[in-house]
Amino acid sequence: MRNYLGFLVERFKNLESRTRLHLGAGVSLFLLLVIILSHTNERITLLVKKRSSRESDLVQMMTLKQRYLSARTQSSRFQNRITSTRADDSPAKIIEEAGFKGKIRLITPIKGEDRGEFLEDAAEVKLEGLTANDTVNLLYRLQKGTRPVSIKKVHLKVRFDDPAKLDMTLAMALLKTSQQGRR
Repeated sequence: MRNYLGFLVERFKNLESRTRLHLGAGVSLFLLLVIILSHTNERITLLVKKRSSRESDLVQMMTLKQRYLSARTQSSRFQNRITSTRADDSPAKIIEEAGFKGKIRLITPIKGEDRGEFLEDAAEVKLEGLTANDTVNLLYRLQKGTRPVSIKKVHLKVRFDDPAKLDMTLAMALLKTSQQGRR
């Protein structure tokens, strides 16, 4: 290796000065090109990392946007249900409007909670002689109805005289805006 390097140095010294100048300029340009390409490669690698980081951030932001839009839709739906509640609405009236007026045995008001802007008008309702389909329909109408109803507990009992019929005890609360929320 040492002999080869010495041979190259000797050959370089034996060249004409103009050829040595051109060869030196060519080597300098080659080294400059290597440095520029190395710097460009580092910059491209940095940009690729930055792009992949931003793409992952964008994916997370899109997920958050979907969650936000879903929450906003549910919130506006709930707000519409709250505004449709009138002052004279009660749990008994809601069940009667659902079409189960003749099957109500007893309605007992119970203490509702104060949830900041909302008050609960709570009651325990006992219904007799419901079929399984009537029970499902009632729970669906309460949950998906036009007024905000919270079902606290449901107790179903099969009747001894007719096993196809059910007796249901339903603790439910109608959400209304509180007086503080109306100010």
